[in-house]
Amino acid sequence: MSFTILGTGSAHPKYVLTNDKLSEFLDTSDEWITTRTGIKTRYISTDETLCGLATSASRHALEAAGVGAGELDLILVSTLQGDCLTPSLSCMLQRELGAQCPAFDINAACSGFLYALQTAAAFLDSGRAETVLVCAAEMMSKQVDWTDRATCVLFGDGAGSVVLKKGSGLRAMRLTARGDDRDLLVIGSHSGNNPFAQVQYPAPWLSMAGGEVFRFAVTSMVHDIRTVLEQSGLTAKEIKYVVPHQANLRILKAAAERLKLDEGQVVTGLERYGNTSSASIPLVLDELARDGRLSRGDILVFSAFGGGLTTGACVIEY
Repeated sequence: MSFTILGTGSAHPKYVLTNDKLSEFLDTSDEWITTRTGIKTRYISTDETLCGLATSASRHALEAAGVGAGELDLILVSTLQGDCLTPSLSCMLQRELGAQCPAFDINAACSGFLYALQTAAAFLDSGRAETVLVCAAEMMSKQVDWTDRATCVLFGDGAGSVVLKKGSGLRAMRLTARGDDRDLLVIGSHSGNNPFAQVQYPAPWLSMAGGEVFRFAVTSMVHDIRTVLEQSGLTAKEIKYVVPHQANLRILKAAAERLKLDEGQVVTGLERYGNTSSASIPLVLDELARDGRLSRGDILVFSAFGGGLTTGACVIEY
């Protein structure tokens, strides 16, 4: 049964942070960032809330789908962290939309959108939902150390949403997890006033072993895409677009070469958005839809990898 994508939507902050602006307070340059990552700009939140971005993206998706918030049976939000730990971002989104359905968050880092799609498919297949909103919303600007040029230049903020109904669009799905807190870690906030604490917490910012993550990303992307293509009985030539997690242009080029994909098959928004974690795939997907580059029946492949360590890939007939 799986699902059909009825509509897409996206949103991002208004402030555009350029590489040149970063070079004003970091030992870096536009050339250094561009040649190593492919990123030219990213959107960074100033006065926006993550709930506000999620709400805007979701309203666009509902409008594109011709679905009212009152018709939703479930809201799933992929995020590393909402505006607060509780209530969840999904519950705040439900309130802002005026929906009356259950809502919960999923944290699978950069693979979270695919984890949310699989969860939505399970609800739809079981008959527990007819219409599901999936939103991926991330504010990575809150998670990075802005003195670390190796990581802070990579990330941006944004949100992307899709509205799903029962259908036959999901042709294959693969998810993996491998517990590892060495290569990619965001420790998050921690209490500093617990008089009983005897633990020394590391800094709350994102830390990453770049070389190890690069190798993991390329290997997992290639293996996952080959697996879902085999499961769906398709070849790389039959794919209209691969919409990958937007982490690093070198990763995407290395994986595309191994998969023998044509340059036009791999869609990127990395140069404009940076790495927006789990929001990166639906952000680019919405661009494709709004630009008229998608037609019903197109074969799409989504692929993601991230902290956890988690990965995912799926084949979707749009």
